[in-house]
Amino acid sequence: MVIPIHDKNPVSRAPFVTYGLIIANVVVFLSGPIAFAGMNPDAARKARENAYLYHYGAIPAQLLNGHGNPVWPVFTAMFVHAGWIHLLGNMLFLYIFGNNVEDVLGRFHFLAFYVIGGAASTYAFAWANPTATGPLVGASGAIAAVLGAYVYLFPQAKVTLLVPFLWFLPIRVPAWLVLGFWFVMQLPEFQQTIGVAGSTDVAYFAHVSGFVLGLLYVALVIGRGPSDPAHLPAADTPPAPPPLAPDYRSADPEDPYGQYHR
Repeated sequence: MVIPIHDKNPVSRAPFVTYGLIIANVVVFLSGPIAFAGMNPDAARKARENAYLYHYGAIPAQLLNGHGNPVWPVFTAMFVHAGWIHLLGNMLFLYIFGNNVEDVLGRFHFLAFYVIGGAASTYAFAWANPTATGPLVGASGAIAAVLGAYVYLFPQAKVTLLVPFLWFLPIRVPAWLVLGFWFVMQLPEFQQTIGVAGSTDVAYFAHVSGFVLGLLYVALVIGRGPSDPAHLPAADTPPAPPPLAPDYRSADPEDPYGQYHR
């Protein structure tokens, strides 16, 4: 497990939408029944938690068969989280990588991109799991779309990570390596190859589909443009200094002071 804590990638304006999304997710979590449930909630509280998740979460089987109101939970589910680690992990990634994508897309475009990316990843998961009846919650699909956009726009941006080795060691690596590693770790086949047991409660396909959709969208619609140093125009060559004034000093040996004559 590696934890990104900072990216060296300045923005040209304050990322108000990114901050607003983080605040909205935190407020929704704190107002729900899960935030202060404790480690071992009693049966009544556990029942309230399940009712909350089923009410606001997106249930794949219902999304595809049209039972109930299958549309609005796709959007409410993006702001509901199943625990503190779920919330804080998502908000950390959104905080670090969302501001630069917002800077490139613009605020309203970024908000639409985030919401549509989250909805698309939810439907992608539902199509891959059409009989699933458990609630799908969390901002992971939307944030995965942001990560896909970021790795395309800023592949060489330096990201500082904390790597657990005896203690948490900070290292700085390019974004393509960080987010590429994150992406392959969402693939169950890769998890099995390296002997890592993936959680059965994590919708990995929503992460994968959101990442791919976000990357393809910016590749086809935005392009790298000025956000990629490789595409920046060459710096203008500084103008040549003006020629020196002609030297009119007398070469007359009887003029020992070499006076200028004009």
